[in-house]
Amino acid sequence: MSVLPFPSFLDDVKEKGLKKASFEIADDVVERLTAGMNVTDIREALRGEAPSRRPNPRLTPHADGFWLHIRPSYYHNSMTGLYPTFRLGWLSVYFTFFETITGIFLMIFYTPSPEFAYSNMLNILSNVPFGQFMRDLHRLGAEAMVLIVTLHMLRTFITGSYKKPRQFTWFTGVILLLSTLFLSFSGYLLPWDQLALWAVTIGASMAEAVPPQIVGTNVNLLLRGGPEIGANGLLRFYLLHVLAVPAILFIFIAVHYYKVIVHGPSLPPREENIGEDTAKRIPLDRRVYFIPDIMTSEIMWVAVTTLIMIILVTFFWHAPLESHSNPQVTPLGTTAPWYFLWIQGALKLGDKTFWGVIFPGIIFNFLMVLPYIDTTPSRRYADRRFMLSIGMVLTSLTVIFSYMGLPEFGVKTSADSEILNLDLAPDERLGIIKPIPYDQLVVGAYTTAQFEAEDEAAMQETVAAFNEEIAENGERAELLADLTGPGALVLNQAEFAFETVPSDAPRLEHVLEEFYGFLEKDSAELANAWGAIIITQNQANLKRIDLVISWDEVVVEGGNPVLDDQGNSILALDEDGNPIRRFNIKHIFINEDSQYFGE
Repeated sequence: MSVLPFPSFLDDVKEKGLKKASFEIADDVVERLTAGMNVTDIREALRGEAPSRRPNPRLTPHADGFWLHIRPSYYHNSMTGLYPTFRLGWLSVYFTFFETITGIFLMIFYTPSPEFAYSNMLNILSNVPFGQFMRDLHRLGAEAMVLIVTLHMLRTFITGSYKKPRQFTWFTGVILLLSTLFLSFSGYLLPWDQLALWAVTIGASMAEAVPPQIVGTNVNLLLRGGPEIGANGLLRFYLLHVLAVPAILFIFIAVHYYKVIVHGPSLPPREENIGEDTAKRIPLDRRVYFIPDIMTSEIMWVAVTTLIMIILVTFFWHAPLESHSNPQVTPLGTTAPWYFLWIQGALKLGDKTFWGVIFPGIIFNFLMVLPYIDTTPSRRYADRRFMLSIGMVLTSLTVIFSYMGLPEFGVKTSADSEILNLDLAPDERLGIIKPIPYDQLVVGAYTTAQFEAEDEAAMQETVAAFNEEIAENGERAELLADLTGPGALVLNQAEFAFETVPSDAPRLEHVLEEFYGFLEKDSAELANAWGAIIITQNQANLKRIDLVISWDEVVVEGGNPVLDDQGNSILALDEDGNPIRRFNIKHIFINEDSQYFGE
């Protein structure tokens, strides 16, 4: 007889034995945790065997459990393959939680202040264990989430799954698409580097075009927190990114998911009779139960997707972090994030208000009301040629406008500026100068003319001849005047001369050779051009690098150089009939303690 007023584990051990009593306790715990499935039920499910108990215990967790009550207990077997969903809806939900988890990790080490934000990013990349790994996952996950959600919307449109009775489900999907876009956009500013600041500045400037002008001006000020994006703007974007937009996103995910479960996943168009919705009426012989088939499939998709993300950020891709933001310097070729390039491309067509505000508004409002406009009952492709054609046109326009949004389209930048500000030392990217090891930045003056020699043995003679040539035609004096003007570089003019790159600086020589290649590629616009890299010791641990391009100006019509009968550029001449010599000089500073890694 038990000493307690209720049967104890010791009584069970005495009556049934330790093994059986322990198994019954474990079985009871498992059944409570799974809301109805015991150890035997789980073993049968994992083995793919039919349930041995009736009623089917695999249906119980959907009714009595917490985690599975929002999931159907069984699906139509036509929905269990890759087509028609491609698992894009499930992956969209996965990336929502993926971004939340990685974002919380980054929040611990981040302060939304211009004084600390950039240094926090450097700290995350260098001192926080797995900091760079988590940041890379978060940034890549954000890009992937935008892509997956967009593809999910496109798939839903193609299969006609927005039709009755799923009109509101589609509407919430458009809200989720907008939330995803703005969530990614609001996080773009948080690193507080040049790329982030100017990309968000371009995007936020669209708010200023909202009509009427007083509304646009105040919306812009409300978003930026001032005339320029500063401490107030960074804090507002941070709160939008971690609080306001995620709240909207999770609310509409819940509504969207609820509506999907209420109406059921729509079947492939060919399997439904026109005007009928049979997704909820699944014959017994076509049912595939969530446990174990669907659950194991979803776990597999999560595992494979996570593995792909880890491989990509470990071996192939890292989230960019450019130089510290500087509102006084506008980087060349700055663009909005890639998913807003289509708006930036449309802006090149004309009025900012129409193409930047009204046109995108028309597109997204059209998407919202689409199910209420397209009321035809058939979801079959052959009966939806008109709507599919509209979808194809919109997709094509998005691709074309995105291409137009690239800095190369419709914006002519001089070749010398492109070489200096895009290839060699861009303000918002690394370029090829900064990653040169500090000890290979040997003090001296080096010119691309050395690569005009036929072999390495003739390089010194070529450089010596080049020094004499620029001294005779006055280019040396003009260069020195530009370099040694007020507040500029201080040089010993009497001893200044170009020399060949030392043998112990192979990376510097490689960069100089690339510099020579850039000039050769643009030789039509940069006639008789030569380039130079001049390195001086500015302070004990700080070197100044001056990048020089000198060329003869050419005649240009319609943005292109005018060529003669032999295909050579026609030189522009001054009043005396002499070629006009031009110089473009840019300088940067590199500290001994700074670390740059090649692209």
